[in-house]
Amino acid sequence: MKSWQIITVMCAAHVFSMAGFATFPALLPTLVPLWQLSNTQAGWISGIFFGGYVAAVPVLVSLTDRVDSRRIYLAGLLMTAAGVFGFAFASSGFWSAMIWQALQGAGVGGTYMTGLRVMTDRLPGDAPSRAIAFYTGAFSVGTALSFVLSGEIADRFGWETAFAVAALGPLVAVAITLLLLGPRRMDAEARPDTHLLDFRPVLRNRQALAFTLGYAGHSYELFALRSWIVAFLVFAGAHEAGTGLLSATLIAGAANLFAVPASIIGNEIAERYGRRRTILSVMVFAVFAALATGLSPGVSLAAAVIVFFIYNGFVMGDSASLTAGAAAAAAPGYRGATLAVHSILGFTGGLLGPLVAGLALDLGGGQQSSLAWFIAFAAMGFGSAAGALALWRLSRAEIPRA
Repeated sequence: MKSWQIITVMCAAHVFSMAGFATFPALLPTLVPLWQLSNTQAGWISGIFFGGYVAAVPVLVSLTDRVDSRRIYLAGLLMTAAGVFGFAFASSGFWSAMIWQALQGAGVGGTYMTGLRVMTDRLPGDAPSRAIAFYTGAFSVGTALSFVLSGEIADRFGWETAFAVAALGPLVAVAITLLLLGPRRMDAEARPDTHLLDFRPVLRNRQALAFTLGYAGHSYELFALRSWIVAFLVFAGAHEAGTGLLSATLIAGAANLFAVPASIIGNEIAERYGRRRTILSVMVFAVFAALATGLSPGVSLAAAVIVFFIYNGFVMGDSASLTAGAAAAAAPGYRGATLAVHSILGFTGGLLGPLVAGLALDLGGGQQSSLAWFIAFAAMGFGSAAGALALWRLSRAEIPRA
């Protein structure tokens, strides 16, 4: 296959694999009162997805240095579908939702970076950052569609049907992968000589670690924002007619589509002007945008939507550059292990972000409090601040390009 065909196939499969990714955040305003959840409990359900992800990633992504990544990817897709189906038919409250969300997260742990490896393993030469930018952009496309479809299906047929339909997405990705991508033989000489979970060579790589810690801050902020944005938009529009769950999920979906060019353009700017300089600049702007978003409901719903779009664009502006940089900085034979550590620390941030935002809301007075939402967005902006500090301290020189 030609390079553009490989990229297209993997981006399409990735979009379908994400069908259930935003279903719980999209339906959070429905499930919180239905199951009588606190904001902290809702944050746990959102965050445990990433707990499952982090638990699975060390083994699943590291295995791609040793076996064909396509095999791991297919197993992850089946696990993801099982988690979403389980949520649809076996969830009735906090603890059952936690179990199925964790299983779905573990499945995504076997698809996201593993899918990136499936693609880059089949491209000629070193992994080009532009291909990685398109792939990470597909993450936002999948998230956008997940928000929109979940909201529309739940509005018409109920939340259980929304989850059941979302579970079909990973199965479509299985079909795409089996039909359009053949297996790949591993080069025995290229396999690392350390054991599977020995990440010491990765942790000694300061350039890769700089990206990974920056990615942890990015993921903390990004997934806190995606977990709580529908609830925030419902709050912002509470006093304006015609604003409910469905329109909030449509706005969230549109914002995630807007994030795709933001991620790609951010990577192109980084290619031209340097990764370190670009990422640090984007993260600083994201901190100020977070604070502005927290203040925006006091103006109007329109202001909240506009500022949220800007904030979401800055949050995604460094996404592709961080992952492309980690891949480029990986030592020979350790790209899978490097991406595993990248995911472990990054999605540990994804676990903590929704939880911290939920705690901030509870401490600030709940979802009906303007002060609580400002505190929650200030807590989100902490991710960019911490990521920028880590990148600045660990990487004093420009990062190599992919």
